[in-house]
Amino acid sequence: MGLNVTGGEAICSLLSHVRGSARTLAGHAVFICLQHPCCHVTASLLCVLVSRHPVASFFHLFFRVSAIVVYLLCELFSSSFIACMVTIILLLSCDFWAVKNVTGRLMVGLRWWNHIDEDGKSHWVFESRKASAQESKTVSEAESRIFWLGLIACPVLWVIFAFSALFSFRVKWLAVVIMGVALQGANLYGYIRCKVGSRKNLTNMATSYLGKQLLRQDTGDDQTS
Repeated sequence: MGLNVTGGEAICSLLSHVRGSARTLAGHAVFICLQHPCCHVTASLLCVLVSRHPVASFFHLFFRVSAIVVYLLCELFSSSFIACMVTIILLLSCDFWAVKNVTGRLMVGLRWWNHIDEDGKSHWVFESRKASAQESKTVSEAESRIFWLGLIACPVLWVIFAFSALFSFRVKWLAVVIMGVALQGANLYGYIRCKVGSRKNLTNMATSYLGKQLLRQDTGDDQTS
């Protein structure tokens, strides 16, 4: 009986070691993929499987990608505009709540919210968690790529959908698209404020970027002449 228990413990220990080694190798493989510019999207999606918060990484992309897919394909599967609109708005609302309250805090250590003080004044709070040695690991970098990829790409797509609906005179879809721009744009703005800091810092960063571009253009013109 003692031999069986000892053998079972040895097998469990061996399996645990194998799982840990496989996870470590997967993390290194993802890190190598992330260094190649052509593999950013694919590697970021693969990182969901080896991230420290795989559930948060999955739902960070699931709701917003699902809303876009339903918007593009709903007319092929349903003739009811109301059903399509309600489904898209529900997905956008779930995405707004999940990204604002869960995935931003877990994946990149950022959060923002609004509170009203005793005098009835509204205050917006933008917080950024200080980076530690543990958060600078490869998996954390992969989660950051997933987070910012989904946060930036999807609002850009909704803006494109808005112009498309406007120019194609699909007025009934315009309200749905504006809802997507508003909800996902709000999260994007909030997390940029968390990352950059105050509005003054955001303005200074934009001014500095434009100044560098103008200086680079002037330098190129001088070299050409």
